[in-house]
This record gives sequence, C-alpha cells and structure tokens, in this order.
Amino acid sequence: MTWLKLLRRKYSTILTLSSGDRWLLVHALWLLPVIAIAVSLKGMQFTQAMLLRLPLKSCAVAGTVESQVWATVRLVRVAVRYHRRWTNCLKQSLLLWILLRSQGILSEIRIGVGRESTIFTAHAWVEYQGIVLNDTEDVHQRYQAFDRSFEQSMQEKL
Repeated sequence: MTWLKLLRRKYSTILTLSSGDRWLLVHALWLLPVIAIAVSLKGMQFTQAMLLRLPLKSCAVAGTVESQVWATVRLVRVAVRYHRRWTNCLKQSLLLWILLRSQGILSEIRIGVGRESTIFTAHAWVEYQGIVLNDTEDVHQRYQAFDRSFEQSMQEKL
C-alpha cells in the first residue's frame, strides 16, 4: 500500500503544476530516453540535429525569461530523478537545451575536459547568457571548456 500512497502523492503534485510546467515535465520524461538511445546509437551530433527537427510546441512558463529558464532547469532535474539509468551529464544537457529552445530561449551546450589524477574526464553543461544552469559555477575551474560551444562548431560544419 505504500507504493499506492507514493503514486497518489506524485500524481497530486503533478496536478499542482501549471499547464506550462506540466507540458515541460511530460516532454522531459519522454524525451530523456529518446535522447539516451539516440546518443548511444548515433552520437551527439546526430541527436542534436534530430532534436532540432522535432515538432515541439512552445508552451512558455509564465513570468520572465529568467523564471522560465529556472523552472525548466527544475523540471529537468525532476525528470532525471525518474530516469536515472538513462542519463548522464551530456543527455541532461541535451534535454535542457532542447526544452529551453522549444520555449524560444537560446542556450549553449558546453563541453569541457579535465583530469582527476591520471584519469581523463569530460563533462557537459548548459549555459544561458554565460550563466551555468545545470552544474555549479566552479565547473569552469574543474573542466577546461572548448573555445566554442558545440552548437557553434556544428553550425560551422553546415
């Protein structure tokens, strides 16, 4: 019976969201596995191009652009909690990037590299007007970002 109470509580929480927030959460929940599969099978460039072709209807969250951005970040975090096995920093960043874009908010996916002792590491995050959205502000100290965002590099190839 505990799972039934949990399910009821989650459903009632979803009902308290605004229609725009519900739209974002539903899209985040179905897009995350799609992104994960596409990245695994075809890579990031294909996935990003595929996401740009999706007919996502814009349903902007009420308020300022900044409030839309942070509401989207929050709802992506909720979706990630439900799909932990489907996600990593790249997939989360792609999801956040496309949901922001569907609302007319341009952001950048940044990719950086770092070293932890002798191990090479890579990391992805999203920035909006130079503000890191889905990581801590010290991400630039932990990872050396490439000079251009991934989207700028992709546009140059086209």
